Amino acid sequence: MAMIPAERRATAGLAGIYALRMLGLFIVLPVLALAARDLAGATPLLIGVAVGIYGLTQALLQIPFGLLSDHCGRRRVILFGLLLFVLGSVVCALADNIGWLITGRALQGAGAIAAALMALAADLTRDEVRTRTMALIGISIGAAFSLSLLLGPLLHGWLGLDGLFWLATGLALMAMVVLVAVVPEPHGRQPQRDASPVYAQLRAVVRHRELLRLDAGICLLHCIMTATFVALPLTLESAGLPGPSHWQIYLPVLICSVAGMVPLILVEERGSRVRPPFLGAIVLIAAGQIGLVLGGADLVAIGAVLLLFFIGFNFLEATLPARISRVAPAAHKGTAMGVYASAQFLGAFVGGSLAGGVHQLVGTEAVFAVLAVIALLWLLFSLGMPEPRRGRSVLVRLDAESLAQPDRLAQGLAAVAGVEEVVVVAEEGVAYLKVDPDAFDAAGVQALGGEMAY
Repeated sequence: MAMIPAERRATAGLAGIYALRMLGLFIVLPVLALAARDLAGATPLLIGVAVGIYGLTQALLQIPFGLLSDHCGRRRVILFGLLLFVLGSVVCALADNIGWLITGRALQGAGAIAAALMALAADLTRDEVRTRTMALIGISIGAAFSLSLLLGPLLHGWLGLDGLFWLATGLALMAMVVLVAVVPEPHGRQPQRDASPVYAQLRAVVRHRELLRLDAGICLLHCIMTATFVALPLTLESAGLPGPSHWQIYLPVLICSVAGMVPLILVEERGSRVRPPFLGAIVLIAAGQIGLVLGGADLVAIGAVLLLFFIGFNFLEATLPARISRVAPAAHKGTAMGVYASAQFLGAFVGGSLAGGVHQLVGTEAVFAVLAVIALLWLLFSLGMPEPRRGRSVLVRLDAESLAQPDRLAQGLAAVAGVEEVVVVAEEGVAYLKVDPDAFDAAGVQALGGEMAY
């Protein structure tokens, strides 16, 4: 089903806000470990904290901000979050010591608008096109991250560290303009259980063993990624490549890594088992870290092992959210994704702090050695994980007649071929199903008065 003009406008606006904010947040990632050395009071540990501290505040506040948006309005919460990001960027730009830089980075992360943005996307799009909207937003985030690795080193050479933070300030102000001028005002809002967290579900989600394993996985993935960028710029500089030229390594690596993860995606989509490519990606991440320990000052070798790392990283970053959707109980997807995102940001904080501490105590090569051990332990931990089911979530809109007897309706839906789990939410007028796509009888759902949304 095609998007109507209002949905296209909303999707483009929200994707733009995400991209602008994430570009402003990540553009300093590839240079901060180098540039912050000149600040008063800087130590490797504190620089690592400055790199990752945004993740701590983001992890703590993004679910509360999402829940707050149910009561105060999505746009108000998003504007407030962007204002915090602006304030944090200004503090960073003016910082003359490492303490103020850490404070500013923490304020940047405190503008935790991810859950509120997803909820606004759900308010402004129909069920039938919501998955496409979320996919386009996800693409914008990935593009912003990749662009930051290329532009960060280049622009740092022209603007300096304070200039990058002033640029981040401008990007956040642009995002505020996009929100006001482009994104429509929703006519109504209601917690969408497939897109935003629900407070009453948090306990069940954090106790779900399979979800916890996936949350641990994304936490470790971003721990390794953030820690890598605490040590990697120093390694490239030691190998003779000045900071402003680091993009010359990142550009070919990023391009080739996108092509390199395609075989893993094809194996997962076409095969009956999805664990082998998942485990293979972790192996590539571990191999990349081991290669960084052994690569020495050879830039070609560093580029080759970085390629292995980014193939594994890009694959897991792209596919882990789909695994959350498969594993999450019916009607818990929004809450599960909220906890997952919090674990992801927490990993960034842990990774930055860990890398800074190891670098201060032992050296940069030891950072990669520790990350290799973490990746190998993750691999061993994942060997015992069960093969995830290939079920998918289905949203069914219900007519008034069928909702007159919700318990009977739930029993009827549960009896439909291929339906594994049913949650009827009468106040929303919908049912959330978890189904086996190979056996699901959509006609049986329609016969009970349900209209398939996706």
